Amino acid sequence: MDDRQQQLENWLATALQQAAFTLTTASADASFRRYFRVHLASPYLGHHTLIVMDAPPPQEDCTPFVNIAKLFLEAGLNVPQVLAQNLAQGFLLLSDLGDDTYLSQLNAQSAPKLYQNATNALIKMQLASKPQVLPAYDEALLTREMQLFPDWYVAKHLNTVLNAEQQAVLNNTFNVLNQNILAQAQVYVHRDFHSRNLMLTQENNPGVLDFQDAVYGAISYDLVSLLKDAYISWEEEEIIDWAVRYWQPAKKAGLPVPDDFSEFYRDFEWMGAQRHIKVLGIFARLSHRDGKDGYLKDMPLVMAHLRKVCERYVELRPMLRLLNQLENVKAKEGFTF
Repeated sequence: MDDRQQQLENWLATALQQAAFTLTTASADASFRRYFRVHLASPYLGHHTLIVMDAPPPQEDCTPFVNIAKLFLEAGLNVPQVLAQNLAQGFLLLSDLGDDTYLSQLNAQSAPKLYQNATNALIKMQLASKPQVLPAYDEALLTREMQLFPDWYVAKHLNTVLNAEQQAVLNNTFNVLNQNILAQAQVYVHRDFHSRNLMLTQENNPGVLDFQDAVYGAISYDLVSLLKDAYISWEEEEIIDWAVRYWQPAKKAGLPVPDDFSEFYRDFEWMGAQRHIKVLGIFARLSHRDGKDGYLKDMPLVMAHLRKVCERYVELRPMLRLLNQLENVKAKEGFTF
């Protein structure tokens, strides 16, 4: 056991009023945070198991998690309740939403119902949106995220230096995407609303995790995270069908989605391009900086999502040509309209 875990156990003993417990690893995420499951010898506040988060203060700050948990709980989402906290040490005691992730449960039969539950939760969250509560998902942040692609995917993963022309293509693509994204209606954005952060729960499905980086930004973002997930792939017909099943009730609920679905779907795809560019950079950084190579196997799906969008829209074709140059892919012969 490391020193940090010893500190955690000492704090936990006090928080649980000396109730007997054992710990097992629940999960580690892509940051410095780790999670343990607390198995209680006798129920505590009606719970048989709890989750304790270890977020070392030099690298992590628990305050956003605590604030956003309260915000989303009030919006009607099924998020962990914070039962005890020590922000100075970086420890939180949370209710346990189980360990059945959407990723482990999604298949052709279960997907329509699970995605319907998830989009219903998304609509609840978006309806609660107010400006100036969460940080703005502004041009600076959108660009900073996309910059991870040249910094980590191109420079470190492909070991390539962009020439001036290629750099110009990238800058122009970032600007084109930002213009569309910043013109979209702004709502609360979870920012990682996907199959690894949604838990299958008996009541108020899904349980929603990993929301501490939530911001106020484009309305299409979380739907892209959900339906163009980096970890599970669906046919485009299915994605469009599920997107419609979000868009119709969202419009009916009074959310500011475009009246025309084709316009909404274009926004959704362009938002996706920004996210795919960012995720390729993040996965490369996780591997090359943090030694977490498990994400490399997920890169081809993210790249396939990005290529598909760039193929479809004439404004993004230069980006497709750049991807072809970087990966030595011959352009496909075909007609463009």
